[in-house]
Amino acid sequence: MKDDWLAQAREMHRRYPVVDAHCDTISQLIRGGRLGEPGSPGQVDLRRLQAAGIRLVFFSLFVEPEFQAAGSLRRALCLLDCFWQEYLALREQLLVVREKKDLAVVKAGRKLGVLLTLEGGEALEGELGILRQFYRLGVRGAGLTWNRRNALAGGIEESRAPGLSDFGAAVVREMNRWGMLIDVSHLHERAFWEVLEVSRAPVVASHANAYRLCPHPRNLKDEQLRALAARGGVVGVTFVPAFVAAEAPSVERVADHLEYLCQIMGVEAVGLGSDFDGTREVIPGLEDAAALPHLTACLLARGWREEEVGKILGGNWLRLLEHLLP
Repeated sequence: MKDDWLAQAREMHRRYPVVDAHCDTISQLIRGGRLGEPGSPGQVDLRRLQAAGIRLVFFSLFVEPEFQAAGSLRRALCLLDCFWQEYLALREQLLVVREKKDLAVVKAGRKLGVLLTLEGGEALEGELGILRQFYRLGVRGAGLTWNRRNALAGGIEESRAPGLSDFGAAVVREMNRWGMLIDVSHLHERAFWEVLEVSRAPVVASHANAYRLCPHPRNLKDEQLRALAARGGVVGVTFVPAFVAAEAPSVERVADHLEYLCQIMGVEAVGLGSDFDGTREVIPGLEDAAALPHLTACLLARGWREEEVGKILGGNWLRLLEHLLP
């Protein structure tokens, strides 16, 4: 019976566009990994993405903590250049998603779509002009912080309650103006609410789970989830074990988070944001991108309708991008 569900899941992944809204694969590329080489270090490459039917993947530019205090812009540009060099070698297979029209190519499966994002605003170095330059270089989304306080806002590691700074608010408004995704993953709760007050567009959490099921600071509370859904946002369920369950994280527990988020937010506000290549610890059955059908099989075995699963797999992210992108 288990094999029957998995076979049905794999067929679904061929028919429905699948979107993963958060991968740190560029961090692997800069260490020598290659998207086009099967078996390269990390959890994501072209073969594994294609095996899972993933048609659009968000690749983040994550500036490591050792570069955040000084040299953050230089490191982000090096990461970006590393991706573009890889793209040049694989441009027959990849498409950097920058405009609405690119989504048609992605949904048809003619090329694998890549949407570039910043994870943390340290690289902006207090200048809106730098945000605009990242936009011109293909970046279409950004998380304001990565755990720690920066010039934009407070992160989840702060014991006090630092909110959104004046510069952070200006960044949110500028991202609205350019049609960029605003990502509240890693934000302190006070800053989260202030971003929602400032933004005129839907806001997302690309990789976060339900705090009620796993009370980790990186997860979102019910009132946060409802607020994101009310504004038209999407939450991408993540596979980081510590965000899934304190004990025995599993595919079933990931499915629990999906079901709970749908209960709180509605099925139209939930998607996937694995955080592959962003964590060394993995969940059995979700070890890499190719394993994604195991989660789909779990949902189908629980009685989910294919239409609902299709929204979770990618339909909700694609709908939001069609609304936001220029």
